[in-house]
Amino acid sequence: MGKKATKATQAATADAIRQRAKARVRKLIKKGKVKKKCCKSQPRCKKCPVRALKKTQKKLARAA
Repeated sequence: MGKKATKATQAATADAIRQRAKARVRKLIKKGKVKKKCCKSQPRCKKCPVRALKKTQKKLARAA
């Protein structure tokens, strides 16, 4: 039986995921895979930094 995660540890984990996701998206921006600024089109374009950030956060959350 494992320990139950407290709200503080869950918040710390979520914050760590956000930080790692931001770092990954920054690298993608430097490579030219993602734009620096969102053009706010609907639906979001493939090179959108907002979309890339959400996608990366999901991927990291699944891995954690």
